[in-house]
Amino acid sequence: MKIRTIFFILCFAFLTFPFPAKAAYHFANFQGKSPIHVLDDPHKSVLNITPDLIKKIYHLPKNGGRGTIAIIGAYDNSTIENDLQAFSKKFGLPSCSSTNNCFEKHVMSNTIKTNSDWALETALDVEWAHAIAPQAKILLVEATTPSGANLLKAVDYAANRSDVVSISMSWGGPEFAEETSLDNHFVSTSNAPFFASSGDNGTGASWPASSPNVIGVGGSSLTLRPDGTLIKETAWSGSGGGISMYEKQPDFQSNYTIAKSKNMRAIPDVSYDADPQSGFPIVHQNVWHVVGGTSAGAPQWAAIAALGTGISNHSFYTDKAGTNYANYFRDITSGSNGSCGFYCDARKHYDYVTGLGSPLTTTF
Repeated sequence: MKIRTIFFILCFAFLTFPFPAKAAYHFANFQGKSPIHVLDDPHKSVLNITPDLIKKIYHLPKNGGRGTIAIIGAYDNSTIENDLQAFSKKFGLPSCSSTNNCFEKHVMSNTIKTNSDWALETALDVEWAHAIAPQAKILLVEATTPSGANLLKAVDYAANRSDVVSISMSWGGPEFAEETSLDNHFVSTSNAPFFASSGDNGTGASWPASSPNVIGVGGSSLTLRPDGTLIKETAWSGSGGGISMYEKQPDFQSNYTIAKSKNMRAIPDVSYDADPQSGFPIVHQNVWHVVGGTSAGAPQWAAIAALGTGISNHSFYTDKAGTNYANYFRDITSGSNGSCGFYCDARKHYDYVTGLGSPLTTTF
């Protein structure tokens, strides 16, 4: 009897006085993460995707570009200009430096520090934005730290530049209740579109890709023949995606009609190669790496915006719904980013892993 009495007393105490809940997650706690994956140990040779090959896969022109592509990163990459020159030389791209007014670095603080992980992210973003739109100017804006407040200060700087035609944000983190009040940061004085990586941890929404003012970029995997010919493009298992907890569904999605969205913002909007196995060569401090992640797609979609016209979520969903959809997107219909069924599986038309699909043009 004593044991039974003690048992009921303990059960009552547990139900009446539960363990304290975790502290609420807010914008003040936000720390941006750069979704980048290094395929293998650094090496001196470049073995994987080349600029010419990715342009062939996605039907992009060999040359072109206008205006300024803004890259938003964190911490300082002190060798990025030299790295960009080495990258350009390796792939026969036009020189891009501060000397010829092709490259500009804006540091948000005089006391900014360096960080090895963010340095690789910066190298990926800058080098591949230049690879896709070699005639466009690159503006690298380096936030003092990856805190939400500091990253938005860097975003605001780029958004207020009249020469900027697109803005890339290869970072993200968990959503938070205040995010709807921050959507105004993703509006540019030059009407430039914003692009953000959807994340590399599989199913689940992230911010700022969840903002209706941002184009969320998910990830795909490329399967190639030895000669570089594309066999298939499937959903990448790491691609972030899902339904926002806080953002209501914007008009461009509700007019398109997305299944099981619960009238909330669906993510991502589009996709791009992100699998490290079909990764992108980058150079940092004279060492070559092969990297992947949805962080590769945001700057390259931003470069596509510098190549063409009409890029916006509104035009994307109108194109996809139209009869000429196949002229704009490669519909990714196989692969998954988890085991949650409908929300984790790629399928015909919109899905929560690859969005509307990957690009097949520069004009929308």
